[in-house]
Amino acid sequence: MPAPTDLEWVREIVRRHEAALLRFASALIGQSQAEDVVQDTFLRLVAADRAELENKVTPWLFTVCRNRALEIKRSPARKNVALEEGGDMEASEPLAAEALERRDDQQRVTRMVDELPEKHREVVALRFAGGLSYREIATVTGMTESNVGFILHTALKSLKKKLSEEGGALSTESTHRSYPERRAT
Repeated sequence: MPAPTDLEWVREIVRRHEAALLRFASALIGQSQAEDVVQDTFLRLVAADRAELENKVTPWLFTVCRNRALEIKRSPARKNVALEEGGDMEASEPLAAEALERRDDQQRVTRMVDELPEKHREVVALRFAGGLSYREIATVTGMTESNVGFILHTALKSLKKKLSEEGGALSTESTHRSYPERRAT
Protein backbone atom coordinates (compact mmCIF):
# COMPACT_ATOMS: atom_id res chain seq x y z
CA MET A 1 0.00 0.00 0.00
CA PRO A 2 1.52 3.36 -0.99
CA ALA A 3 2.17 6.04 1.63
CA PRO A 4 -0.58 8.65 1.88
CA THR A 5 0.07 12.03 0.32
CA ASP A 6 0.77 14.96 2.60
CA LEU A 7 -2.78 16.23 2.13
CA GLU A 8 -4.27 12.84 3.04
CA TRP A 9 -1.91 12.63 6.03
CA VAL A 10 -3.04 16.06 7.30
CA ARG A 11 -6.72 15.18 6.76
CA GLU A 12 -6.30 11.99 8.77
CA ILE A 13 -4.56 13.83 11.61
CA VAL A 14 -7.30 16.47 11.68
CA ARG A 15 -9.96 13.74 11.73
CA ARG A 16 -8.25 11.89 14.60
CA HIS A 17 -7.23 14.83 16.78
CA GLU A 18 -9.54 17.78 16.16
CA ALA A 19 -12.14 16.94 18.82
CA ALA A 20 -9.55 16.23 21.53
CA LEU A 21 -7.64 19.43 20.69
CA LEU A 22 -10.86 21.45 20.87
CA ARG A 23 -11.70 20.00 24.29
CA PHE A 24 -8.16 20.71 25.50
CA ALA A 25 -8.06 24.27 24.16
CA SER A 26 -11.53 24.94 25.60
CA ALA A 27 -10.33 23.76 28.99
CA LEU A 28 -7.40 26.17 28.82
CA ILE A 29 -8.96 29.33 27.38
CA GLY A 30 -12.68 28.79 26.92
CA GLN A 31 -14.75 27.63 24.01
CA SER A 32 -14.97 31.05 22.36
CA GLN A 33 -11.29 31.01 21.31
CA ALA A 34 -10.61 27.27 21.18
CA GLU A 35 -11.48 26.92 17.50
CA ASP A 36 -8.99 29.63 16.54
CA VAL A 37 -6.27 27.95 18.58
CA VAL A 38 -6.93 24.56 16.99
CA GLN A 39 -7.05 26.11 13.51
CA ASP A 40 -3.67 27.76 14.18
CA THR A 41 -2.35 24.39 15.35
CA PHE A 42 -3.39 22.67 12.13
CA LEU A 43 -2.01 25.51 10.00
CA ARG A 44 1.35 24.97 11.68
CA LEU A 45 1.02 21.24 10.98
CA VAL A 46 0.58 21.95 7.27
CA ALA A 47 3.76 24.05 7.31
CA ALA A 48 5.74 21.51 9.36
CA ASP A 49 8.11 18.86 8.01
CA ARG A 50 6.15 15.60 7.93
CA ALA A 51 9.28 13.46 8.27
CA GLU A 52 10.18 15.14 11.56
CA LEU A 53 6.68 14.62 13.00
CA GLU A 54 5.83 11.13 11.77
CA ASN A 55 6.28 9.31 15.11
CA LYS A 56 5.47 12.16 17.48
CA VAL A 57 2.55 13.98 15.93
CA THR A 58 0.21 13.75 18.96
CA PRO A 59 2.54 15.36 21.51
CA TRP A 60 3.61 17.91 18.88
CA LEU A 61 -0.01 18.91 18.20
CA PHE A 62 -0.82 19.31 21.88
CA THR A 63 2.39 21.27 22.50
CA VAL A 64 1.59 23.69 19.68
CA CYS A 65 -2.03 23.95 20.84
CA ARG A 66 -0.95 24.55 24.44
CA ASN A 67 1.61 27.19 23.50
CA ARG A 68 -0.87 29.05 21.30
CA ALA A 69 -3.58 28.90 23.99
CA LEU A 70 -1.14 30.22 26.59
CA GLU A 71 -0.12 33.07 24.24
CA ILE A 72 -3.75 34.07 23.91
CA LYS A 73 -4.41 33.62 27.62
CA ARG A 74 -1.57 35.99 28.45
CA SER A 75 -2.51 38.61 25.85
CA PRO A 76 -3.96 41.85 27.22
CA ALA A 77 -6.73 41.82 24.60
CA ARG A 78 -8.15 38.62 26.07
CA LYS A 79 -9.30 40.42 29.21
CA ASN A 80 -12.16 41.84 27.16
CA VAL A 81 -13.37 38.41 26.00
CA ALA A 82 -16.15 36.71 27.90
CA LEU A 83 -14.80 33.47 29.34
CA GLU A 84 -18.06 31.67 29.86
CA GLU A 85 -20.43 30.99 27.01
CA GLY A 86 -23.99 29.83 27.18
CA GLY A 87 -24.92 26.22 26.52
CA ASP A 88 -25.36 24.80 23.05
CA MET A 89 -29.13 24.75 23.34
CA GLU A 90 -31.48 27.65 22.68
CA ALA A 91 -33.13 29.14 25.77
CA SER A 92 -36.57 28.47 24.30
CA GLU A 93 -35.84 24.76 23.83
CA PRO A 94 -37.35 22.61 26.55
CA LEU A 95 -34.65 20.69 28.39
CA ALA A 96 -35.20 17.27 29.88
CA ALA A 97 -34.48 16.86 33.61
CA GLU A 98 -31.55 14.57 32.81
CA ALA A 99 -29.99 17.11 30.47
CA LEU A 100 -30.33 19.85 33.09
CA GLU A 101 -28.80 17.63 35.75
CA ARG A 102 -25.95 16.64 33.46
CA ARG A 103 -25.28 20.28 32.58
CA ASP A 104 -25.31 21.23 36.27
CA ASP A 105 -22.85 18.42 37.02
CA GLN A 106 -20.57 19.53 34.19
CA GLN A 107 -20.68 23.10 35.45
CA ARG A 108 -19.85 21.94 38.99
CA VAL A 109 -16.90 19.89 37.80
CA THR A 110 -15.71 22.69 35.49
CA ARG A 111 -15.88 25.16 38.38
CA MET A 112 -13.93 22.78 40.62
CA VAL A 113 -11.30 22.17 37.95
CA ASP A 114 -11.03 25.94 37.39
CA GLU A 115 -10.19 26.32 41.09
CA LEU A 116 -7.20 23.99 40.79
CA PRO A 117 -3.70 25.45 40.39
CA GLU A 118 -2.85 26.16 36.73
CA LYS A 119 -0.40 23.27 36.38
CA HIS A 120 -2.99 20.82 37.77
CA ARG A 121 -5.72 22.17 35.45
CA GLU A 122 -3.43 21.71 32.48
CA VAL A 123 -2.53 18.11 33.35
CA VAL A 124 -6.20 17.24 33.97
CA ALA A 125 -7.18 18.82 30.64
CA LEU A 126 -4.45 16.99 28.73
CA ARG A 127 -5.41 13.68 30.31
CA PHE A 128 -9.19 13.85 30.13
CA ALA A 129 -10.03 16.44 27.48
CA GLY A 130 -7.06 15.56 25.28
CA GLY A 131 -6.90 11.86 26.08
CA LEU A 132 -3.08 11.91 26.27
CA SER A 133 -0.95 9.31 28.02
CA TYR A 134 1.36 10.27 30.89
CA ARG A 135 4.30 10.08 28.49
CA GLU A 136 2.60 12.40 26.00
CA ILE A 137 1.64 14.84 28.76
CA ALA A 138 5.24 14.84 29.96
CA THR A 139 6.42 15.63 26.43
CA VAL A 140 3.91 18.47 26.03
CA THR A 141 4.55 20.08 29.44
CA GLY A 142 8.25 19.34 29.89
CA MET A 143 7.58 17.48 33.16
CA THR A 144 8.68 13.97 34.03
CA GLU A 145 6.15 11.15 33.73
CA SER A 146 6.29 10.59 37.48
CA ASN A 147 5.59 14.28 38.10
CA VAL A 148 2.63 14.09 35.72
CA GLY A 149 1.29 11.10 37.65
CA PHE A 150 1.78 12.85 40.98
CA ILE A 151 0.08 16.05 39.80
CA LEU A 152 -2.82 14.12 38.28
CA HIS A 153 -3.24 12.07 41.46
CA THR A 154 -3.15 15.21 43.61
CA ALA A 155 -5.61 17.05 41.36
CA LEU A 156 -8.09 14.17 41.32
CA LYS A 157 -7.79 13.76 45.08
CA SER A 158 -8.51 17.46 45.50
CA LEU A 159 -11.52 17.27 43.17
CA LYS A 160 -12.88 14.26 45.06
CA LYS A 161 -12.50 16.11 48.36
CA LYS A 162 -14.25 19.22 47.00
CA LEU A 163 -17.07 17.09 45.66
CA SER A 164 -17.61 15.37 48.99
CA GLU A 165 -17.45 18.72 50.82
CA GLU A 166 -20.18 20.04 48.55
CA GLY A 167 -22.21 17.09 49.69
CA GLY A 168 -22.96 15.22 46.62
CA ALA A 169 -22.16 12.77 44.00
CA LEU A 170 -22.59 13.52 40.36
CA SER A 171 -25.58 12.19 38.47
CA THR A 172 -25.21 8.66 37.16
CA GLU A 173 -25.21 9.89 33.56
CA SER A 174 -22.30 12.29 33.97
CA THR A 175 -20.15 9.87 35.96
CA HIS A 176 -20.38 7.25 33.25
CA ARG A 177 -19.44 9.49 30.34
CA SER A 178 -16.79 7.96 28.21
CA TYR A 179 -13.56 9.71 27.40
CA PRO A 180 -11.81 9.33 24.05
CA GLU A 181 -10.38 5.95 23.38
CA ARG A 182 -6.61 5.94 23.27
CA ARG A 183 -4.64 3.97 20.79
CA ALA A 184 -1.68 1.92 21.95
CA THR A 185 1.44 4.09 22.12
